[in-house]
Amino acid sequence: MAAAARWLLPQPPHMQQKQQQIILALLLLLASQCLHCCSAGYSEQEADRVAFLPGQTRTPRLSQFSGHVTVNKQNGRALFYWFFEAQAQPSHKPLLLWLNGGPGCSSVGYGAASELGPLRVSRFAAGLEFNKFAWNNEANLLFLESPVGVGFSYTNTSSDLDNLNDGFVAEDAYSFLLNWLERFPQYKDRDFYISGESYAGHYVPQLADRVYEGNKDKKASTSINLKGIIVGNPITDDYYDSKGLAEYAWSHAVVSDEVYERIKKVCDFRASKWTNDCDKAMGTIFRQYQEIDIYNIYAPKCNVAQTSVASAVDEALKYSNHERFRKRIRMFSGYDACYSSYAQQYFNKADVQRAFHANGNGMLPGKWQVCSDSILRTYNFSVLSVLPIYSKLIKAGLRVWIYSGDADGRVPVIGSRYCVEALGLPIKTQWQPWYLNKQVAGRFVEYDGITMVTIRGAGHLVPLNKPAEGLTLIDSFLLGKQLPTHL
Repeated sequence: MAAAARWLLPQPPHMQQKQQQIILALLLLLASQCLHCCSAGYSEQEADRVAFLPGQTRTPRLSQFSGHVTVNKQNGRALFYWFFEAQAQPSHKPLLLWLNGGPGCSSVGYGAASELGPLRVSRFAAGLEFNKFAWNNEANLLFLESPVGVGFSYTNTSSDLDNLNDGFVAEDAYSFLLNWLERFPQYKDRDFYISGESYAGHYVPQLADRVYEGNKDKKASTSINLKGIIVGNPITDDYYDSKGLAEYAWSHAVVSDEVYERIKKVCDFRASKWTNDCDKAMGTIFRQYQEIDIYNIYAPKCNVAQTSVASAVDEALKYSNHERFRKRIRMFSGYDACYSSYAQQYFNKADVQRAFHANGNGMLPGKWQVCSDSILRTYNFSVLSVLPIYSKLIKAGLRVWIYSGDADGRVPVIGSRYCVEALGLPIKTQWQPWYLNKQVAGRFVEYDGITMVTIRGAGHLVPLNKPAEGLTLIDSFLLGKQLPTHL
């Protein structure tokens, strides 16, 4: 105490000068360390800047970046990203991560280039068109090709591809975020949200859970300012999703009463393995969906020649072995014939890959694919339900929304409603319509902890099918406001 008290007493001039010199030296040291750290991050950041992509529209100007971020040095594993700053006031807008599912489908090929990014691949891969309903109107928008092996993401250790499961994917995505924020330090304290669709219904909550747990580590150098998650037409719970798929097909006249009655008789969707009789009965549904678009049952079927992914889906229906059949049909949750073929053509162009900082060393084993059939075949589906994670995130106070295009037959609104109801939360506002341009845009219900929204007439890819509604949706979510309830 005596020593401490001496610092409070008036000091001789030479002592005051010495103290000032010490304080100044410490401040200079801290400043130099910060400057070194920040300059290193910003230099990597600028190296990833994309000046212009082949076929890109000249206006408006967009600030965009792309490149690889290492997630495991020992195995030589790196994930590829495409990032767009918000079109206006990026320093005041949140950071929004988007993930596509599959498993094995590219967030670059789908989310960015076909759905909600500001640059969409035009028909027949002729170029890139500006999307006025892009979600970077509302946020700084980050697309990640995950897991490793998807799109331009790669590993130098082939055994990594045999070990893919939900936990592996969440850990890599978390490592990516930490390292990406070192490269883009201006976003470290920004409000952060995670979004995605389809099998990202697993990726998104599990990554949010990993971030939430990581933030508890007081020794960690970076705490991610996670505020909430939003998922579209999400695979959530095997039982409710399978039950909903069958009910939707029957209630929308895709299959007969007899087929539906047989499914109810021979299928126990709570079982971890379906019986052969159940496989056959459910196969009837998928064979009917070969005649129409399972992702948007009222839309015209795409007439573009089938891609290899489409052929794989057809072959899946011939399998009688339960496990292979069960895995293969999941490709429906990430496939769209027309748009995948356009994106696949565009991102395989050599000049595009050069401008995009992708495949510079020829690390891809073959052509860039919008969906990887090999990842789907080997993916280890180890998690049957993410509902317990939803309960945890809701209790943690995160904002949680689920939305559903009501014309999707693959992950139908019926199954998602079952999932939300299973959480057992009190209702705050009853099921009601929301509006856009003096029309009913969909319905929503608010629970104490989660909001569920439907988008009328949209299929599996809501931002593609209903872009204006999709932009209104994400604006309401990010601002934490209710969807418009008046004409």
